[in-house]
Amino acid sequence: MSQRIKQLIFCCLLALNLFSVAASAEGIKITSVELERADSDWLLNAAFQIELSPGLEEAVQKGVVLYFQTEFELTRSRWYWFEEKPASAQRQTRLSYQPLTQQYRIASEGFTFSAKTISEALQAIGSIGGWRVIDNNQIDPAKSYIAGLRMTLDLSKLPKPFQVNALNNRDWNVSSDWLRFPFSPNGSNLIKR
Repeated sequence: MSQRIKQLIFCCLLALNLFSVAASAEGIKITSVELERADSDWLLNAAFQIELSPGLEEAVQKGVVLYFQTEFELTRSRWYWFEEKPASAQRQTRLSYQPLTQQYRIASEGFTFSAKTISEALQAIGSIGGWRVIDNNQIDPAKSYIAGLRMTLDLSKLPKPFQVNALNNRDWNVSSDWLRFPFSPNGSNLIKR
């Protein structure tokens, strides 16, 4: 094999590697999670790093509204039956673009926030603070549990033509993996990644 062909193959492999690294950078990653006790409730504080593909960013700027679904669940395994699920919670965050004001609007649980750039908007969506996920009456302080958290782009809320496109296009399937961690009502519950 000539030197020129070897160099060409090396350049192609390097380009494919760079493309795969860029593609894997898109998505949702959980960077930190904390469950803190406040009176008779447990509040969730979490940070997600959200990166959208250029196609999704363009769709938002052209008027497509994106809905991000955050899910929390608390389970306890039992040897004699299926897992017990004493608590679960979901929240939805809406991202839209307002062309008149040239701002992104984030809406979640009755609160609205505006951002000038898509990165500011995604940072706001990825910051969750003081979300009530567990009522103290739902858990037994003497037992230990497994908590789970994830965030996904809710494709079912997209307009129908985009739902069809999302089925065929992996850029539209944006989600984090489930992060599962031990939860003890009497211990520290902070996870940093």
